[in-house]
Amino acid sequence: MKLTKAQYDEIAQFLGHVQPTRQSLRKLKEKFPSQSQSTLLSIFSQEYQKQIKRTHAKHHTAEAIEAYYQRYLNGVMKNAAAPVLLELANEVDFAPSLMARIVLERFLQEKEQAIPSKTLINSMLRDPSRIPDGVLANQVYQCTVNDCCYGPLVDCIKHAIGHEHEVLLREILLEKNLSFIAEDQLRAKGYDKTPDFILEVPVAVEGHIIHWIESKASFGDESSHQAYLQDQFWSYWNRFGPGLVIYWYGFIEELDCHRERGILLKDCFPTDIVTLRHSMAQR
Repeated sequence: MKLTKAQYDEIAQFLGHVQPTRQSLRKLKEKFPSQSQSTLLSIFSQEYQKQIKRTHAKHHTAEAIEAYYQRYLNGVMKNAAAPVLLELANEVDFAPSLMARIVLERFLQEKEQAIPSKTLINSMLRDPSRIPDGVLANQVYQCTVNDCCYGPLVDCIKHAIGHEHEVLLREILLEKNLSFIAEDQLRAKGYDKTPDFILEVPVAVEGHIIHWIESKASFGDESSHQAYLQDQFWSYWNRFGPGLVIYWYGFIEELDCHRERGILLKDCFPTDIVTLRHSMAQR
């Protein structure tokens, strides 16, 4: 679903005044009933991540870390069954999974008298039963399952959704008898940055030649699209020629401004695709 910049700004402005909870997501759907739920969920997640990045540093000062850890210890001493970490995260407007990481790292540092490795912390966040303290393990678990934008559970869901849409695109290409080389095949040949699919025979979409297709299971807002252009799309264009990006959950329509230079944006697989075979048959 394509949105104008004005429509997107209205949604983003609304999100700036609510807490990033599932209740807020319901309010968002009620406020903008004409927009697709998947589009709203993607924008909700992206806006929250922007907010967390803006405030990330203040939560990681030595003073803040120590204050959070002492709040946690005092809280579980009073009531170990209460969602102490989750409530603390909501109180200071920080992602529950990231609060869990801060406190877990501080706990392990005290226990081991050394800075724990990221590998160890990540493994414990993915599987809290590995945390050598039952109360903290339960607190971390509560944070993970109640965080709708961060954490190992969300990462797994995002990865699965991204893979699902790549599979969907592959099936469409096969159905339309379009020969392609997939990303994993290109990686095997030694390419580092590659689109999801390169078409062995280019096609035309709305009068533009397409050599490659990239699948994005997200909404294309200004910041994410600019980052993708810089890190991926222009590299693809430079190496493989003009291509098509599908933002399955929509995008800001004003961002589709590089067509003449060779990058098209769509929110679904184009229905008016013209193949070389079709073009020759018309002659």
